[in-house]
Amino acid sequence: MRHTISVLVTNEFGVLSRISGLFSGRGFNIESLSVAETLDPHVSRMTIVTSGDDKVLEQITKQLNKLINVIKVYDFTGEEHIERELALIKVNLTADSRAEILSIVDIFRAKVVDVSPRTYTIEITGDEEKIRAITDLFRPFGIKEIVRTGRIAMARSPKQK
Repeated sequence: MRHTISVLVTNEFGVLSRISGLFSGRGFNIESLSVAETLDPHVSRMTIVTSGDDKVLEQITKQLNKLINVIKVYDFTGEEHIERELALIKVNLTADSRAEILSIVDIFRAKVVDVSPRTYTIEITGDEEKIRAITDLFRPFGIKEIVRTGRIAMARSPKQK
């Protein structure tokens, strides 16, 4: 099962290493990792995506909570949350393909962020399926390069009554 975990940590040297070591020590692969400061520059949020057994993940969560630098651990599995990812896709460009590529960009609400005589670089944000879909459509044109961020996630706000 795939798990998205958000970990609030003190923004200090070595915290990332200790947390990633905890995952590798349990035989869990980190599929995606994103780390950045929060509103408080002394606190960072790590968003970790991994796959594995629920029982082992429960042990990891308990051990994460024991680390001094960990402030709070959220497991979004089964919870309502919002996930997004950013991708930059460099697509081969010809005179014949220009209009079709721009049409795909428009349909997906993406953005052309760089133009060269032979390529467009497109920026797209969305969930994993949206990024996969636009990548599949660009494949026939020839993708020169793809760079993706790790997934980020945030709990949805409770609905107002």
